[in-house]
Amino acid sequence: MLAAGLLTAMPVRAADIASPMAPELNQVEKEGWTFAFSPYFWAAGMSGDTGLFGLPTVHMDMDFGDILDELDFAAMAIGEARYDRYSIFTDIMYTKISSGRATPRGIIADDVDVTSETFAGLVGAGYSVLQSDRGNLDVVAGLRVWHASTEISFGGGILDGVSREDSATWVDGLAGIRARYSITDKVYLTGWGLVGGGGADIDWDVAAGIGYSFNEKLSAVAGYRALGVDYSSDGFVMDVVQQGPIFGVVMRF
Repeated sequence: MLAAGLLTAMPVRAADIASPMAPELNQVEKEGWTFAFSPYFWAAGMSGDTGLFGLPTVHMDMDFGDILDELDFAAMAIGEARYDRYSIFTDIMYTKISSGRATPRGIIADDVDVTSETFAGLVGAGYSVLQSDRGNLDVVAGLRVWHASTEISFGGGILDGVSREDSATWVDGLAGIRARYSITDKVYLTGWGLVGGGGADIDWDVAAGIGYSFNEKLSAVAGYRALGVDYSSDGFVMDVVQQGPIFGVVMRF
């Protein structure tokens, strides 16, 4: 029972910081192709229902501090190439979270370790339906691949050396808009909204932020983002909403 409690409490925490788009890439006006790269950080909390191994789903409500205590590794970055009104982009996110718990009596097991990993990758394309020297409005569409897995391992007691893993992989199609508007030569507003589905019943993402250009090559963006996904199949459930501040550095070349 203690092991089952750990399973249902921990299942997909690795998705807590998972996302489809980094801060808007403010491109330099040039002829031909332009490119940008943006590593970013999303301090998101998570609320919703999760479940593994066909066990009953468990509701969770965690802030980013709870998640950070158990975070092993996280990497997030987006790349974009733009030519005139056309753009192609990719967003890659990976997180790994682990937690260990000692059992009270140590008969079934002395301790239980849970490790969760999540990968989410978006590949898409866009077209600027409105474009001026002060900003642009892009229509975008793409595919996002999700992979989430959780492994539980027992040490000591009757279940010493026993481990079990549950995982899911699915693809969602997404469509929406991105927009950017320059308030001054240095300061700009940016935002996006995407919604879709496929493997998941629904997959959505909205954000708004403000950016500051230090020069033609480097800028920074800060804002707020919310993402929701509702997936369930073969006892694996991930019906969560993630939201929190997002920060990024944009390098253009």
